Amino acid sequence: MGGIDEHLLTIITFFPLAVALGLMATSIIGSALGADGLPDSLWQAVALAGTTLTFLLSLYLYAAFDPLETGFQFTEHAPWIAQYGINYFIGIDGISLLLVVLTTFLMPIVLLAAWNDIKKSVKTYLFFMLALETGMLGAFVSLNLFQFYVFWEAMLIPMYFIIGIWGGARRIYAAMKFFLFTMVGSLLMLLALLVVYYLNFEQTGVLNFDYISAPGTAAVGLLDTVVSTDGVWWKSQTWLFFAFALAFAIKVPMFPLHTWLPDAHVEAPTSGSVVLAGVLLKMGTYGFLRFALPMFPVAAVAFTPWLMGLALVGIVYGSLVAMIQSDIKKLVAYSSVAHLGFVMLGMFALNVHGLNGSVLQMINHGLSTGALFLLVGMLYERRHTREISEFGGIAKPMPVFAALFGVVTMSSIGLPALNGFVGEFLILLGTFLVNPWAAVIATSGVVLAAAYMLWMYRRVMFGPVDNEENRGLMDLGMREKVVIVAMVLPIIWIGVYPNPLLRRIEPSVIELIRVVEARSGGADEDLASLTSSHSLSIAAPQGVSIRRSLQEQP
Repeated sequence: MGGIDEHLLTIITFFPLAVALGLMATSIIGSALGADGLPDSLWQAVALAGTTLTFLLSLYLYAAFDPLETGFQFTEHAPWIAQYGINYFIGIDGISLLLVVLTTFLMPIVLLAAWNDIKKSVKTYLFFMLALETGMLGAFVSLNLFQFYVFWEAMLIPMYFIIGIWGGARRIYAAMKFFLFTMVGSLLMLLALLVVYYLNFEQTGVLNFDYISAPGTAAVGLLDTVVSTDGVWWKSQTWLFFAFALAFAIKVPMFPLHTWLPDAHVEAPTSGSVVLAGVLLKMGTYGFLRFALPMFPVAAVAFTPWLMGLALVGIVYGSLVAMIQSDIKKLVAYSSVAHLGFVMLGMFALNVHGLNGSVLQMINHGLSTGALFLLVGMLYERRHTREISEFGGIAKPMPVFAALFGVVTMSSIGLPALNGFVGEFLILLGTFLVNPWAAVIATSGVVLAAAYMLWMYRRVMFGPVDNEENRGLMDLGMREKVVIVAMVLPIIWIGVYPNPLLRRIEPSVIELIRVVEARSGGADEDLASLTSSHSLSIAAPQGVSIRRSLQEQP
């Protein structure tokens, strides 16, 4: 790689923050010179242009990514606090690539959707949104664990203020609950990370936070640290996996650690809800895939029945609670608990089908649920209520809104030819290969999702217009149509032709399974029996190399 490709990932990651700092610096300088500073409209235009350019760069990244490679691409490594093994180390594989593209895709849509909705402190709001984008991207591309932790924690600050300043009536309560839940899990993860760092130093004599061995360096990455399955409890895989898993499970969130999510969603502004559902929740699932599974494979397999059980409880519980909600936004929020339960279920099926579906469903959930929150927000701006009982028959004054809402609703419940179906099908297939009864229980979640989503849609869109305030509702304007159509297009594209995404996901999934198998065999004698009994070997055709099998795909 040469030219822009050498630093493309750095540019994509930090460009939004650079735009935010540039706007702030210009305003400060202008104020110092006696000017009024940049108007809000110019801040909005520059922020939208900056996030759009970031998305276009991520599309170039997507096009330049080699789907036949199983390792990390576009890597950059530079010393930061080198004496402690803290380096600037970034790179992406097929899993993080799609999450980067999803993040950069959602941000300009969110800013455009909120163009007229944010009334106070517009400049501060835009600064926090741009800083949040850099924080999310940084977490997805970090290959140094200290650097990852910095970005992981940095994301909390802008989201805390977005909920706490621009949220609803109980915004302070929701923001504090979000912050405290995530912080508790993060501190436990930090302790576990320091233990792995110490173990790596014991085994190599070198201080190093890098996840893998960086090109051109002799340091052994934390991924290659041998972690015992017995011995001192705080050095064992069981405790270390639990510490990482708890932090990630809170972020997902998994049942019963989900209680912060409905409050955060309901009180957050629409843009905050979209980013929270679309990207921030994926930090938890991504953390499981990137760190918890490959670093502590024995413990991961041992905990698998429990995690699959909690995922199933989350699917059924989230669906049942969503069914009784009277607030549309809260209904969508609880649906996220169920949908993320599917993601976790597919992940801990621990085979290619389940893991492919899990990663794809992360993207699908970001699109479908993000679009639902946008639509609910547009309805709220017109009626200033989200109570289902306040609506009825609004398909008559708002036919375009009703049609687009219908497409997104069908996507959320997994209708064939839309994105949700592909991810759920792969997850159920992978789960069935491991535990048919778990797949049967999970399938009930699909049925329940159809029940609560279609019931809500019928009550809001159809029937007589009993409430006079609904008769004069304006249909979507051009800006709103652009926003929702932009979300619907990938929903349809993935549903009809998911292969381009799956071709980029699968090599990384196969590599993940290879790493888990390799580290399972080398860390403990009981590892092989654990992994072989859990269908880890369904990766590529026997006797056929990964690269060859991928090249033969259409």
